[in-house]
Amino acid sequence: MGGDLAGRRVLVPESRELDLFASMLEAHGAEAVRCPLIAMRDVEDPAPVEAWLRRLAEGRFDDLILLTGEGLRRLMPIAKRMGIDGTVVEAIGRLRTVTRGPKPVRALRELGLSAQVTAPAPTTAGVIEALAGLDLSGRTVGVQLYPDNPNLPLLDAIRAADAVPDPVLPYRYASDVETDRVEAAIREMADGRIDVVAFTSSPQVRRFQDVAKARALEEQLRSGLSRTRIAAVGPVVAEAVEAAGARVWVAPESSFHMKPLVNAIRGEFRAG
Repeated sequence: MGGDLAGRRVLVPESRELDLFASMLEAHGAEAVRCPLIAMRDVEDPAPVEAWLRRLAEGRFDDLILLTGEGLRRLMPIAKRMGIDGTVVEAIGRLRTVTRGPKPVRALRELGLSAQVTAPAPTTAGVIEALAGLDLSGRTVGVQLYPDNPNLPLLDAIRAADAVPDPVLPYRYASDVETDRVEAAIREMADGRIDVVAFTSSPQVRRFQDVAKARALEEQLRSGLSRTRIAAVGPVVAEAVEAAGARVWVAPESSFHMKPLVNAIRGEFRAG
């Protein structure tokens, strides 16, 4: 198949939208090497989430921070099981809502709602910057967190503004494949058989690190990341890549989605 990515092997460590992302790359001639790493699961104990939703429905929040679209989408089925989903939507509609990036904005639109404040960058620092322009004194702020990140800097920033954060963690991450498949991907990168690895979330990077440590492949992972072009969907993922001691080859300049990521990869190969 012809195309900007013809003959290129692109490792795709995606999960929820694995086939969609792979098909985007394949449409431009790439061989997409599928390696699903992260799956999203409901929390094992829903009681804290249910209690948080009751507080939301009772109007006990003044502001709401949504860090991920997945978080809101996980909250609504729980609210429906509780029989308060309509009340929750109405309650969110009355709040001043702050979003970290485009995904929670889309999740709000699915409910017929919109964000009042959007962070200037889809990062914790971006959310904190957005909050700096708001009067939070004496207010209670609901904060939707995401797994593996208690986001203490954000909660501390809310407290420093004389407000009370009320966090909720509505889902968890689970490994989505056998460790053997991840090990094989690390070895392929180390052997120079992968042209690009395209990361779409920071837990994917950590999953590689965890497997490398467990299988005594840390040197192979360092080698693989150094010789493989690394594409990152946005700044949060880029930070995780850099924290792993690697360098990002390309990332979209704006609009941090899969399609802009594919186009950024294509543009680098055309230019190179």
